[in-house]
Amino acid sequence: MNIGRMFLLGFEGCEVDRDHWLTGAIEQGALGGVILFDRNVDGSVQNIRSAAQLQTLTGRLQEMAPELLLVAVDQEGGRVCRLKERDGFPPSVSAAELGRGPVAGTVAAAASLAAMLLKNGINLNLAPVVDLDLNSENPIIARYERSFGRSVEQVVAHARAFIEAHHQRGIACCLKHFPGHGSSSGDSHLGFVDISRDWQRRELEPYVQLFAAGFTDAVMTAHVVHLGLDPSGLPATLSPVVVDGMLHKSLGFSGVTMTDDLQMRAITDHYGYPEAVQRAVLAGVDLITVGNNLERKQDALDQGIAAIRELLDKGRVNAESIAASLARIASLKQKIQGEISWKSGRPTVRP
Repeated sequence: MNIGRMFLLGFEGCEVDRDHWLTGAIEQGALGGVILFDRNVDGSVQNIRSAAQLQTLTGRLQEMAPELLLVAVDQEGGRVCRLKERDGFPPSVSAAELGRGPVAGTVAAAASLAAMLLKNGINLNLAPVVDLDLNSENPIIARYERSFGRSVEQVVAHARAFIEAHHQRGIACCLKHFPGHGSSSGDSHLGFVDISRDWQRRELEPYVQLFAAGFTDAVMTAHVVHLGLDPSGLPATLSPVVVDGMLHKSLGFSGVTMTDDLQMRAITDHYGYPEAVQRAVLAGVDLITVGNNLERKQDALDQGIAAIRELLDKGRVNAESIAASLARIASLKQKIQGEISWKSGRPTVRP
């Protein structure tokens, strides 16, 4: 059982050579994927400085891997993008701007964006945001124009167009931030965010409608607390009530459930890394994201694997549950490779 495939890791470097700490894990197939950033929090270049360099990097990563490696970025458009104009990439448009126009505009913009990702070796876009724009003072969604709009219909229509454009080019998408971050008044990058008074049940509706339409690649959980949903006070990412109870059982989501970055302060201010990994797995998460951007942690994979093995050894999680997570991740990779259709889950008919 290759537990390392449950991790999506960030790393420092615009190239990966024999001496890089990530090389061995990739070559052994002991890693689910990587997440790329253009700049580190201190402003230094993290992984991306030009299109030519990025194509060389992603090509090298896939050459080293015995099976498809997930290569992910946050390329929402507008202010939240990793492939920026300053590094020679085409300009992009924010979700808010797209949402103010007709869906046809999103179709065209997303097609261009997805084609760029494909050309540069990206196969998982951590987008679209399906949070409803319910709080104009929201410091992390509204401020950065990350939502398509206030209404469910508006968000769903534009999100569908965005995802379909990616699927047509063999790129997976990730709906975020479950169970909803658009009504919040805080930023979970900076610490504890309680949405108990602000959250509205209609924030689940984009997920309900998109799941019903077959868009089940992946969902990213939010590091937000809702005492009405889970009185324990656990953030959604670590909450069995929210992840397993709401997302899996109530809404019937069968795709890959992934965390937002476990290095965000909403998590690190309250939990050590091994405990956060364990709580995420116990909550029902499949894919654990560690950006290595807010903190440099070269042993994140080893520590994370050890934390999950401890759960298995102590009988706190059964092997079947871990195997099911690995199977969902493998299925997502098959969809990217065209071996399984995006919506039905059935093998595609090949000539």
